[in-house]
Amino acid sequence: MKTLSMSRKEKKNAIRILISLGLFSIIFIADLVIGLAEVFADGYGWLFSFALYLAVYLIIGHDVLWKAIRNIAHGQVFDENFLMCVATLGAFALGIYRGVKGQKIEGFDEACAVLLFYQVGEWFQSYATGKSRKSISTLMDIRPDYANIKRGDSYEQADPSEVKAGDIIIINPGEKIPLDGVIIKGAATLDTKALTGESAPRDVSVGGEVISGCVNLTSQIEVRVTKAFYDSTVSKILDLVENASSQKSKAENFITKFAKYYTPAVVGVAVLLAVIPGAITSGWSTWVYRALSFLVVSCPCALVISIPLSFFAGIGAASRHGILIKGSSYLEKFNKSSLFVFDKTGTLTKGTFAVVKVTPESSKDEIIRLAAAAEQDSNHPIARSIAAAYGKEAEKGFTLTACAGAGIIAVRGDEKILCGNEKLMEQNNIQFEKENGTGTVVYVARNGEFRGSLLIADEIKEESAQVISELNAMGCQTFMLTGDNEATAKSVASRIGLTGYKASLLPQDKVEEVSKMLRTKKQKDVLCFVGDGINDAPVLMRSDIGIAMGGAGSDAAIEASDIVLMKDDLRGIPIAKRIARKTMAAVSENIWFSLTVKLAILALSAFGIANMWIAVFGDVGVAVLAILNAMRVNTQYTV
Repeated sequence: MKTLSMSRKEKKNAIRILISLGLFSIIFIADLVIGLAEVFADGYGWLFSFALYLAVYLIIGHDVLWKAIRNIAHGQVFDENFLMCVATLGAFALGIYRGVKGQKIEGFDEACAVLLFYQVGEWFQSYATGKSRKSISTLMDIRPDYANIKRGDSYEQADPSEVKAGDIIIINPGEKIPLDGVIIKGAATLDTKALTGESAPRDVSVGGEVISGCVNLTSQIEVRVTKAFYDSTVSKILDLVENASSQKSKAENFITKFAKYYTPAVVGVAVLLAVIPGAITSGWSTWVYRALSFLVVSCPCALVISIPLSFFAGIGAASRHGILIKGSSYLEKFNKSSLFVFDKTGTLTKGTFAVVKVTPESSKDEIIRLAAAAEQDSNHPIARSIAAAYGKEAEKGFTLTACAGAGIIAVRGDEKILCGNEKLMEQNNIQFEKENGTGTVVYVARNGEFRGSLLIADEIKEESAQVISELNAMGCQTFMLTGDNEATAKSVASRIGLTGYKASLLPQDKVEEVSKMLRTKKQKDVLCFVGDGINDAPVLMRSDIGIAMGGAGSDAAIEASDIVLMKDDLRGIPIAKRIARKTMAAVSENIWFSLTVKLAILALSAFGIANMWIAVFGDVGVAVLAILNAMRVNTQYTV
């Protein structure tokens, strides 16, 4: 399981926040106890307090000030950075104004506290989203490192991009196939799981087509290249992964949208509040004080703190259940998820073969014993599943003969075991009962007499049916996209209750299917794709929300996704949906509560009914209540 760690930047910001918080606490307590403005009695004592608070302000907020200045220079005036600057510099201006007037100093501590809370919220979000996608291409295990080009009776290694169509390449056991082509010599078994998601290895021989990205499991083969590297299957998949992110839609941060309207409105009202009544009544000091009080209370402290904390609490609650959500925008969007598209192999199924049925059941032990004896020298996944089902050491002393494309003949003395497919039975004139189940069928005969059959298939995960049922009950639609054949896909879909499925798909086809769903879905719907393999990385990035299986899933799929199920447990999906629902409820409650109280106190401040103490109390009180509400998300009864 991958662990989260802070980046260098996050560590630096965390240290800065802790130092600023410590300094602020010391200064604030000292100010309450001894009154820093009273240390010097020459009328300029407030400068001492101002200098101390300003030092903390610059330590914690210099980057916010710089971002606001830079954004203004680029024409982006009204954003959250500008909002923070207006609120905090307004508070400092109020403190300076009161100092010059010889009044009790207020505003310096508020300015520092606001930026401290803001930076804590920003750090939380930064930490949660800091584990965003890295360069996918460096993690792609299907990318071939070299190609063996045949030169006479030998071969030399070259970069796949240097190989031309028509060249002959050699692929040894354990090597990746670097380019698409046709076999001209030899036969082998290929592992295609990383590319197509197909769990069963594929047998190929002379005349058979091979695609780049597969792994040769058994024997050396010679391949005539049919496509240059830039046009090969593996190259196209890499291109999809590296460019699909440009099509990804992202939720805009609420604070930015809010500040777009709230900031100019508040600043404009504050200016009008100071200038118009001041010019009419000539009571400039009174109206400037009200305007500055208006600016202080307008500080969106409750929103700035509680909204990031609500999301962080939701992300924390998900983490407790082994669910990594890579940022608040994904949690917000996941709350609206209504279409769930699943990969099959390794996601809805275990991705490993197992004996799921023995016919007849009454002879189960004997059939498995005979099959294990015949398959004992094979490393094929089918053979390993039979050995696992037997659970003992296979009987020795047999002479084993492999029949290409048919199975194994095992002979010991006068005992002869046939273990293979229909072709092996027919070649030896064995009358057998056909097994119609979905999966790979192994027939077993002994001394010319048919004994029974084993059905071997990729096992469905125990939780798959439960998860699909829960999602369907939530009003969601559930689909499956797979590289497996129609019969296998239909069997899995019906057994676990999926809404629909598409079979026999390559990675490019999966991206096209998801793109089609994205084009035809309702605007309010959010499409989530759940997968685990390298071949799923492009479609994970193309979907609205990509969900990857983190334990057994590939690094590419994990990096390309927005949500990672670190325990490889699909039950994390409905859990995450309930967490998202509760998180967004808390966010909505905090927004409406904060705005209602803020607007009320803003109105009272404008009419001079609420003084600075009420303004600060309203600001801090609302913030505390909003924070407590946000932290409710991360409670045990969330799920």
